[in-house]
Amino acid sequence: MENGQIKRRVKLAGMGRAIAGGKVVFGGETRYRLTAGETLLDLAMEAANLALGDAGIHMEDVDCIVCAMATPLQAIPCNAALIHERMAKGLDIPAMDINTTCTSFISALDVMSCMITGGRYGTVLVLAGDTASAALNPDQKESYELFSDGAAACVLTKTGPGEDSEILYSRQCTWSEGAHDTQIRGGGGLMPAFSMTEENRTDYYFDMKGIKILRLCGKKLPGFVEECLAEAGITREEIGLVVPHQASKALDIIMPRLGFSGDTYINRVSTYGNLVSASVPNALCEAVQEGMIRRGDLVLLMGTAAGLTVNFLLLRY
Repeated sequence: MENGQIKRRVKLAGMGRAIAGGKVVFGGETRYRLTAGETLLDLAMEAANLALGDAGIHMEDVDCIVCAMATPLQAIPCNAALIHERMAKGLDIPAMDINTTCTSFISALDVMSCMITGGRYGTVLVLAGDTASAALNPDQKESYELFSDGAAACVLTKTGPGEDSEILYSRQCTWSEGAHDTQIRGGGGLMPAFSMTEENRTDYYFDMKGIKILRLCGKKLPGFVEECLAEAGITREEIGLVVPHQASKALDIIMPRLGFSGDTYINRVSTYGNLVSASVPNALCEAVQEGMIRRGDLVLLMGTAAGLTVNFLLLRY
């Protein structure tokens, strides 16, 4: 145990990603949206099968299915049960959701790595993904032109003999003074779907107050990052690559303020925009595929989410 945390001897044994088939361009930046007949379940299955193939295992080898998605596929059951129906029907593999909106993938790695370390599971399939386009308000240009639809998945397993992979440190904080700066007010228990009228229709669209979010992030994030690095006993120079949530075009403003220069983090906002919960795993998977990350590298996953929630997870890939 170091800095009050147990190192978790786990590794990302396989990864996969899938992007929606519809291509849209806004101001020279590319976004992807679901096409007719295409669903998030289709994308999630594609990403999951790629991750399983990359890990060299089959669905029968998985001990738990976790959906780390920001929005429900339907009100009930949980998203993971619907994935289970598509990929593991007839098997008694447990399925559950872990949701911290945009940072759900990081939260899922955090929680499930503890479960694996504790001996509960040996192999976990984690899926992230959202179809943000389903609830975008065309009259709110800032958000309407930012998001893409996609999915990403990973297989999380125990680290084998002679392997260095591990999660060294993680931390999550929530500052709920930002709870209503990024939200969809309607569709849940407080404002059910059947209560929608023409007068309150915008309550059922995604609503983002970008400037307020940036101000809160600027106030809270620098101290949070410094505390995490100090507690982890790691300097910025030791980190091979930072994979931040691809929140917005402001990424290149925020990251330098946190002490990370442009060549130390991956930025795919112009290519994909914000993929919500799939944002971090999609960028991570792409970085691995492009050789930006290799086994043994120290990698930082970091991001903000509606809430306002922030996650910091340091792993040796």
